[in-house]
Amino acid sequence: MAANLEQKIADAGSAQTMLWESQSPPIVSTPVTPEFTNWRDEQLAWRSNAVLYDQSHHLADLNIRGKDALKLIRDTAINSVEYFPVNAAKQYVAVNDEGQLIGDNILFRYEEDEFQAVGIPPTINWLQYHAETGGYDVELVRDNPSYARKGNPLCYRYEIQGPGAFNVIRELIGGEPPDVKFFHGTRFTIAGKMVRALRHGMAGEPGFEFVGPWADHEGVRAALLEAGKKHNMIQVGGRAYLTNSLESGWLPRPLPAFYSGKSTAGFRKWLSADEIDANVSLGGSFFSENIEDYYFSPYDVGYGKIVKFDHDFIGRKALEAQVADGQTTANRKVTLQWNGDDVAKAWASMYQPGVGAKFINLPIAHYATYHYDRVEAPNGSLAGRSLHTGYSANYRSMMSIAVVDAAVAEPGTELVVVWGEPKPSSKVQVEDHVQFKIRATVHPAPIDAHARTSYRKNA
Repeated sequence: MAANLEQKIADAGSAQTMLWESQSPPIVSTPVTPEFTNWRDEQLAWRSNAVLYDQSHHLADLNIRGKDALKLIRDTAINSVEYFPVNAAKQYVAVNDEGQLIGDNILFRYEEDEFQAVGIPPTINWLQYHAETGGYDVELVRDNPSYARKGNPLCYRYEIQGPGAFNVIRELIGGEPPDVKFFHGTRFTIAGKMVRALRHGMAGEPGFEFVGPWADHEGVRAALLEAGKKHNMIQVGGRAYLTNSLESGWLPRPLPAFYSGKSTAGFRKWLSADEIDANVSLGGSFFSENIEDYYFSPYDVGYGKIVKFDHDFIGRKALEAQVADGQTTANRKVTLQWNGDDVAKAWASMYQPGVGAKFINLPIAHYATYHYDRVEAPNGSLAGRSLHTGYSANYRSMMSIAVVDAAVAEPGTELVVVWGEPKPSSKVQVEDHVQFKIRATVHPAPIDAHARTSYRKNA
C-alpha cells in the first residue's frame, strides 16, 4: 500500500491514470438535507426572497494561530495582506512555483494572530504543508469535511442570503443591522450566544454568514428559522446549494497543480495516501495524458485582479514572467448557456443503452470530482474547457462555467460543449455511452448582472 500521494501516483503509472480511474464519487453526501421543498424552488428563492444555507459540513477548516500566522499567509498567497483588519476576510489564492493554480479558500482574520482558512481540501492541505515544513511558529487545528471525519464539526456555518435577507436579519437581531462592508465582519448575539457574522453572499445576493462553535448550533439555527418564518425564508438543501456558483461565476474545482512537477514533490511526499486529495477523481470529455493540460494560471480563471506583486510569495517570478510574456489575456472565464434543443436531444438519447449520451444528472451534472468537458469552436477545434455544469431554474437552462480562448470569449459567441468521455474509464458512475455535442452561448461570468456589478457594495 502506498504511504503518500507520490507513491500512489507511481503505483498507478501517472497522475492522470490515478485520477481518471479513481472510484471516488463526484459529490460526496453530507448530513445536509438534500431538498427541503425541491431544488428548483430553492434556487428560485435566493433570487426572489431569503434563503438559509447550511455550510457546516462540506468544507475543510484550518485554524492558524501564532506570531508567524500572517507571514505564512503572505508567503503563500498571490494576493496582498497589507490591508487585512480583524473581523474581515479575503479570498486566499495560491499557486505553485510555476505559477499554476493550487486553488482558493476564504480566509478569516479572527484576531491579530489568528486566522481560519475555509474551503475544499487543496489549499487547506497546501497551507498545512507549508506551516508544518516551513519553520513557521504557528499552531494548527484542522477539521475535515463531515464525509471525511467522524463526529460533529468544530464549527457551524449558516448563511442568510437573498433580496429579503436583511428583513430576516432585522427580525433576528431586533433592529437595523450594522453597516458592514463586503467581506468585513461584525459580531451579533443570537440565542444568547456570541456569533461571528461575515457580510457576503454565495450566489451574488446580499447576506451574512454566521459562524460559531458547534455546541451552539442548535440554538442559533432555531433562532434563524424563527426569524425567517415571518418573511417566508426558504431552507436550501444540499442539491441546490451546489449550483449557486453557476450564477455567481465562481469556479469551484479547477484541478490543483500539485500532481506533477519538481516544485511540489515535497508536498506529494507529505500528503498521506488516504487523504482526500489523493483519492479524488478526474473525468469528462476533455482528455489528455499530460496532467498539466488540466492546470490553470490564476489569470485564466479571472484572478488577475487579485495578484499583487507587493510581497514575495511562492510563484511570484512565474507570474511576473506571464505578465511580461503577455500570457495573462490568452484565456477568459465565461458562463456557457447550453442550447435547450440540444440538451433535450441528449436526454432523449440516454434511454438507448450503449448508443445514447452519458446520463446528465440534475441539478449538478458531474461524474468526477474534477469534471472537465471539451469546448469546441464550430469547426471542431479545441476552444476551451468547461468545468462546472448544472441546471439553473432562474435561467431555465443547463449552464457551465468554462475557461475559453480569449478569441471566442465575447458574449453571444456560439461554441460547442462535448458531453461524455472519449476514452472509457472504470469509474462506476460512467455507463456505456457515446459522446454528444451540445451548442452553448457565451455569457459573462457571473452571468447575473447584479452579481457582476453591485452586490459587493453595502446592502
